[in-house]
Amino acid sequence: MVSRKQERLLRYVEDGNVLKLKSYLRRHPGLSVTFRGRKGRSPLHVACSQRGDAIIRLLLKHGADPLLQDHRGNTPLHLAARQAVKRGTRVYEDLVVPLRKSCPAAMDVLNREGLTPGDLLGSMKMWQSQQCPGAEEENEIAKDQADREWYQKLSAECEAEFYTQCGRYEEDLSTGEAEPETYDTWADRLAREYAAKRCRGAGNSWSREQWAKGKEKEQQEQEHQRYLEQEHRRYQEQAQRLQVERAASHKQRYERSCAHIFGQGSPGTRIPLRYSDIPWPAPGGTVEEMVAVILHGVDRGDPSVYRRYLRGQQVMWHPDRFTQRCGDRLAQADRQRILDTVIALSQALNRLADGAR
Repeated sequence: MVSRKQERLLRYVEDGNVLKLKSYLRRHPGLSVTFRGRKGRSPLHVACSQRGDAIIRLLLKHGADPLLQDHRGNTPLHLAARQAVKRGTRVYEDLVVPLRKSCPAAMDVLNREGLTPGDLLGSMKMWQSQQCPGAEEENEIAKDQADREWYQKLSAECEAEFYTQCGRYEEDLSTGEAEPETYDTWADRLAREYAAKRCRGAGNSWSREQWAKGKEKEQQEQEHQRYLEQEHRRYQEQAQRLQVERAASHKQRYERSCAHIFGQGSPGTRIPLRYSDIPWPAPGGTVEEMVAVILHGVDRGDPSVYRRYLRGQQVMWHPDRFTQRCGDRLAQADRQRILDTVIALSQALNRLADGAR
């Protein structure tokens, strides 16, 4: 169930108001930014659909979960990938890159259509270059090599044309023997061969240098990938701790509410109790969620303690006991709904008690 504070936070995200959102999160440091609103979308989903790159980075900084899926199974990265495919490189850098760095595992999450964000980005040239590190350097090497070969061919053709016109290939018909090579011709030929050899050597050393740079870049990317994975594990551990703290807070609120409502004075002298006034373990939640709050912190390893605690909760939520305690204080408009929920909760506790025997 979304709280009022979370509704306001979601409104700031929908309006794209970065300054108000930042100020609001500063005033409420413990407010969770990972929750589902309409159509199961989180604030991070909304920010990706509206191309709010500054809001995306702010939400990720405050612990937004990039793996949360909406009613269609899309993560925020699915929405960002679709925006990038439609609008190009700039949107890719603004939306997709921060999400990939925050949670690399999100690239392999399937939605209900059976597509991952990587599938959606597969048609983009820049994505292909990201998937194949060093491909750009290899293309440049191949291009330079082709240019050098073309210039060598052009030089050879010009040289052949020049010597043909100057008689380089004419024969001395009077003697029937080829003209002997002069010293200048011999020197020029050696200079050309030496220059060509140096050019080939420079080309090979240049290729080795580029290969070494490619390997270094690949190692850096691998280290960065390991760093991102460590950050993701730390994020999951932090999220798990927050979940435990949140469950403990719900349990404390539940116990205080029970003491307050069930410990009030004689029936008929209090304000009528509406549905929202009943100390439900998880207000607005399902029966399973209510049972989870009730059992939080209970030691199930000790059967006697566990059964004793269940018996106390069975007595508290038994329909007859509940009616005796609060029956004439219930608001008439909500009476039937309250009793139905009490019956469902009592039956769930009875099933747990039967399984613990």
